[in-house]
Amino acid sequence: MTQLQLFPAVKQRHTSDDYWTPKWLFDALGLTFDLDVACPPEGPAHTPCNAYFTEADNGLTMPWHGRVFMNPPFSNATPWVNKWLDHANGIAVTVAGKSKWADRLWLEADGIVLLKQDMHFVQGRIPWPIIVSAKGSDNAKALTALGKVR
Repeated sequence: MTQLQLFPAVKQRHTSDDYWTPKWLFDALGLTFDLDVACPPEGPAHTPCNAYFTEADNGLTMPWHGRVFMNPPFSNATPWVNKWLDHANGIAVTVAGKSKWADRLWLEADGIVLLKQDMHFVQGRIPWPIIVSAKGSDNAKALTALGKVR
């Protein structure tokens, strides 16, 4: 039996950068953000923010202000996480991983919550563990609505 006979359906998949934060997460946090730095191309469908940058704006090159929400491109999280940590005010949604940026995030975040695996994003679920991190005491306090905060 061939591989094609065993698995005849072609799998459809999103890239690791196509997963947008679900509304329930924002509802649970109960925060309003001054800026979403990595917003979907259509703008914030349900992100409670006053301003946003899309991929076309390249949020990495733009100045950040106030409380920031960040769900960065998972394929290139390093520069995003580093800038978010340096900014030091906001919430970040990232995959849990073994990398220098993840080590820095673990050491410098004011709070981290590990969400259940197979989290459902707007485009579907992903198989990787997701962490929601906070910088700033009010942001860290908001994480308690998601689970146990480290």
